[in-house]
Amino acid sequence: MFNAGDIMSKELTSTKNKKAVALKYDMKKDTAPKIVASGKGLLAEKILELARKENIPIYKDPHLVETLIQLDLNVEIPPELYKAVAEILAFIYTVDAVNDSGNDSN
Repeated sequence: MFNAGDIMSKELTSTKNKKAVALKYDMKKDTAPKIVASGKGLLAEKILELARKENIPIYKDPHLVETLIQLDLNVEIPPELYKAVAEILAFIYTVDAVNDSGNDSN
């Protein structure tokens, strides 16, 4: 299960141009990831700030963010986006595995 938001972002040089989408996926309950937060400008910055604070991985894909930000909240992503989001899930699993192996040595 992913935290309350595995974050995707499109970060540009100014805050007003930033975009972010947070995904949640619980393999036991969901058939596909859901968008749990999305925003532009200051809201995107807040989403990213919270992700950093909570050590939630941030995956940057400007094109996918543009597509996902148009979708409604708390709705599963459509099947045509499964492949693209699968790349995000693979990224998150890799980051989690690295973090877990680093925690084992403590």
